[in-house]
Amino acid sequence: MEQAGRETAERAGAARRGEQQVKPLSGFTVGVTAARRAEELGTLLERRGAQVLHAPALRIVPLADDTELLDATKALTENPPDTVIATTAIGFRGWIEAADGWGFGSDLLKCLSEVEVLARGPKVRGAVRAAGLTESWSPASESMAEVLDRLLAQGVDGRRIALQLHGEPLPGFVESLRAAGAEVVGVPVYRWMPPEDISPLDRLIEVTLARGLDALTFTSAPAAASLLARAERRGVQEELLQAMRQDVLVACVGPVTALPLEGHDVPTVQPERFRLGPLVQVLCTELPQRARALPVAGHRVEIRGRAVVVDGELRSVQPAGMALIRALARRPGWVVSRADLLRALPGTGSDEHAVETAMARLRVALGVPKLIQTVVKRGYRLSLDPAPEGSKYDAEGTTGAE
Repeated sequence: MEQAGRETAERAGAARRGEQQVKPLSGFTVGVTAARRAEELGTLLERRGAQVLHAPALRIVPLADDTELLDATKALTENPPDTVIATTAIGFRGWIEAADGWGFGSDLLKCLSEVEVLARGPKVRGAVRAAGLTESWSPASESMAEVLDRLLAQGVDGRRIALQLHGEPLPGFVESLRAAGAEVVGVPVYRWMPPEDISPLDRLIEVTLARGLDALTFTSAPAAASLLARAERRGVQEELLQAMRQDVLVACVGPVTALPLEGHDVPTVQPERFRLGPLVQVLCTELPQRARALPVAGHRVEIRGRAVVVDGELRSVQPAGMALIRALARRPGWVVSRADLLRALPGTGSDEHAVETAMARLRVALGVPKLIQTVVKRGYRLSLDPAPEGSKYDAEGTTGAE
């Protein structure tokens, strides 16, 4: 009785310590595909415990010296539009700076001050006001769909609309305006291009295929499209899609960003507010919920991507050990043979002694050897606690029938 009381107190103490040590994303690996603000996103993730793998899926190429942008700017100052739609803060600022460099800065600002300016969100609104202008309207949702709905409701037949492009055409946006009778002039402030060094992106694809990532984040539609295009060129697009459909959580900053992925039936999660902070918060909620949690030998065991949480305390585990505990957790309470565990181990070894070595290291890493029971001449099993009658483990017959 006294011994049991001490063990309970120890577990409670470990749990209290773990509440301070185990952060929401501890034990998870998150891929970051952003080119812009990637450091900020990575820092937010790391502060919450995540291991971050950064591989920019694209690069932004300013068009300050591009004749296409120069021609579009000249045309608008000479023949002002009825409406200007500003879609990104960086793009709007770049446009004003480029025009100023060409000697058209004052002409462009005068033109914009006399027409209706729609700003897609608060950051763009800030850039518009920083230029000394005032926006006519900005959607609460920060969605281009709401901008389109407003324009179509007002009627655009015969109106001239300038659209600041942000890397790639918005699906259906321009077509809908033109079908309703508007003349749409694109303002190509910058373009998305593949990264100069493609090797980090290739590495990200390989790690995703190997299920070495728990989540992938996207902050722009072009980044998602670029990742898929690179996978297609390497002949592994379908395998990558399968990983994202089944095993890797895909988090997008908003619905527009998610479009290239959802077009391939990849499920995504998105924050209500299209910002980096809320995006990270979605991961902090979703990833721990996806972790497998089991009652084992009187302890609570939570299996995360590259670590195991035992009674609220994070235990780092090597890849071989993670492969073993996942294999055991797929049939909790049942014996898994050494041959099956060998197949689960990374690599292509054929010596079952590798299982024994990896298992010994796993037990040391977990800190509670009795979590895993050796069944002589048969294999190993998780020492799953008897489940209350009617629980899912009881219904599956996995309460230790072995």
